[in-house]
Amino acid sequence: MKKRLLIIIWIFGAINIAAKAHTSLNGIVMDAETGRSLPGAFVVLENTKQHAVTNDLGYFSFNNAPDSILTLSISYIGYETLNIKTRAEDDLQKFTLQPTVMSLPAVNIRPELSANTALINQMDIKARPIRNAQEILQIVPGLMIAQHAGGGKAEQIFLRGFDIDHGTDIALSVDGIPVNMVSHAHGQGYADLHFIIPELIDDVDYQKGTYDASIGNFATAGAIQFNTLNTLSDNFVKLEAGQYNTFRAVAGLQLIGGNNAEQKEKAYIASAYEFSDGYFEASQNFFRFNMLGKYQNQITDTEIIRLGVSTFASEWDASGQIPERAVKQGLISRFGAIDDTEGGQTSRTNINVEHIKMLTSHSVLQTQAYYTRYQFLLFFNFTFFDQDPINGDQIRQQENRHLLGLNTSLVHDHELFNMPSKLEGGIQMRFDAIQDNELSRTLNREATLSRMSLGDVRETNVGVFLSESFRITDRLQSTIGTRMDFFRFQYEDELVAEYNPLSETKSILSPKLNMSYRLSRGIQFNLQSGLGFHSNDTRVVVAQEGLDILPRAYETEFTAITKPSDHLIATIGLWRLRLDQEFVYVGDEGIVEPSGESLRKGIDASIRYQPFQWLQMDTDVNYVLPRAIGEEDGADYIPLAPIFTSTGGVKIDVQEGFGLSLRYRYMDQRPANEDYTITADGYFLLDAAVHYRKNKIEVGFSAQNLLNEEWKEAQFATTSRLQGEPEAVTEIHYTPGSPFFARAYATWYF
Repeated sequence: MKKRLLIIIWIFGAINIAAKAHTSLNGIVMDAETGRSLPGAFVVLENTKQHAVTNDLGYFSFNNAPDSILTLSISYIGYETLNIKTRAEDDLQKFTLQPTVMSLPAVNIRPELSANTALINQMDIKARPIRNAQEILQIVPGLMIAQHAGGGKAEQIFLRGFDIDHGTDIALSVDGIPVNMVSHAHGQGYADLHFIIPELIDDVDYQKGTYDASIGNFATAGAIQFNTLNTLSDNFVKLEAGQYNTFRAVAGLQLIGGNNAEQKEKAYIASAYEFSDGYFEASQNFFRFNMLGKYQNQITDTEIIRLGVSTFASEWDASGQIPERAVKQGLISRFGAIDDTEGGQTSRTNINVEHIKMLTSHSVLQTQAYYTRYQFLLFFNFTFFDQDPINGDQIRQQENRHLLGLNTSLVHDHELFNMPSKLEGGIQMRFDAIQDNELSRTLNREATLSRMSLGDVRETNVGVFLSESFRITDRLQSTIGTRMDFFRFQYEDELVAEYNPLSETKSILSPKLNMSYRLSRGIQFNLQSGLGFHSNDTRVVVAQEGLDILPRAYETEFTAITKPSDHLIATIGLWRLRLDQEFVYVGDEGIVEPSGESLRKGIDASIRYQPFQWLQMDTDVNYVLPRAIGEEDGADYIPLAPIFTSTGGVKIDVQEGFGLSLRYRYMDQRPANEDYTITADGYFLLDAAVHYRKNKIEVGFSAQNLLNEEWKEAQFATTSRLQGEPEAVTEIHYTPGSPFFARAYATWYF
């Protein structure tokens, strides 16, 4: 394996040596009001075939620019397009863009553009009412979520024919810090985003599929990267109140810098407090506190250092999932509970240091170090009295975790055989130390009846990636890449008398190949392919002695992007994903189960339409055919895998400060078990939001489930027994979805 890695490094090194770099025109693109750099701005050198995309420092360069008066066109979503004349020179030139209303005409189709990236994510964020950070996940077309534990537990995620549970097949990160927790007490890849304050999200980059070499573990169905604001445009205080005794307060204060574009140092602090009794008969007693502080020092135009510190804590009670028969028999209402002693608490503290420096006019080095302290405690009961007819089946899951990581990457723009090219490589290291990873049977959250598993986990992941992008012609671009991941798993079982830590090591190679062809200014085709994987729980690894514990995902996708007019853009993609056989640790039962090979085929379609500056419309439609391989026809369904989903909406913005948003969510019915004899019901929901801003005051109102539909949010085919029942029954157990839920808020900017 080491020899293969050395060969790969040598090949990319030889390519780089063959490259020739020339500096003719260097520039930085910045926000005119705050002075912050704008990564991802599209820069065109008019009357030539040259174009560039600004890097993470907002920097761009052109090689061999004509020695004459040049016209640059610089565009970025949310800013006025800048057309300016200049001359080629080695000195760094600064270009500032004026903020404006989000506009679809600013979106350019170009070979660097992948259909699976967040092409217009900032428009989507502005167009959609966001009640919490987890709901921002639904910006990804085809992604749906479900909450089933009083709002404190991480949501269940569905994407590309996967019931991802709480994060097993989607890689999530915030400011480069991984969110997914390996070998988590509740399940592999558990991803709780509630430590984010939604008002502080700057942008969201998403990618469906396994096509990016810089993203490793869990990125089978896709990956989402959240970035928070590095500076506040205004100080603010926001108060929000709603039904069911719901209250929320958020405040942000700029400590250094403010809107002074010349100020190199900037710092702010923000916090949020929230509580709610919820719409269930038993009060949810939900509480959450968040805080985030950020400091940025732009040492020079080509060097930035950032420090971020955040913390959050949450507690809640939950009514849990209820069986259909209990509601039909009148034992409880749909908002009632069989066991209302469920609930939990969790906390997370992050420390994050980032350093970005341009080594040369064509090379950017990024380094990041982070530390996370994480705690989790959960009580729940989904089988009621099936295992223990006397005390009930309540279980406790908990863990205490330290997470450390170090990432470094180098991006180098150069020419290869007279082709503009970009070389990107990096190393990512992560170490998880988990103490007292526990699963126990309990009574009323107090008495411990028996311990099913208890142990300490040590897990190390080192990833190395390399990729090279070639602009073969002005219309054709190709990216070839690969990554190598090394894992060391160690588990010490605290329920055995003797000290006998078990350990395994494993590595995996994941090549990628992507092609983009721009047929015309308004039509582009992308062909993407790659191998990905998700690691298994350390307890699975040691139980299987290292066999079948890094299941591969093989994915290919063909996508067409078209922009027939400045006001309309549409994408349609056909994809195929096969996942290898694996063994899964069932955190709710403390056992290892096989999960067979599977195949998913799907069609994704997205449309964004902005006929007027004040009117935006969008719709996303997703169809998937998920099947287990090797099973008999009719018994090969994948439980809870979504088949047909759609989201969309309309947003109206009037210049006087008035805005209105109406959005829908639809999920079709789907199988709840392997032979489709039990069905998880579908639903159609409408949400609405309205706001008005004048000067420094903004007020707003939102309504969730506008039509007050009775719907089932989280659904499972579960075997349970109620107290007094002679035998257990297998049927749908569900968490009722929110009824009509109104909230109002007021924000003061200063």
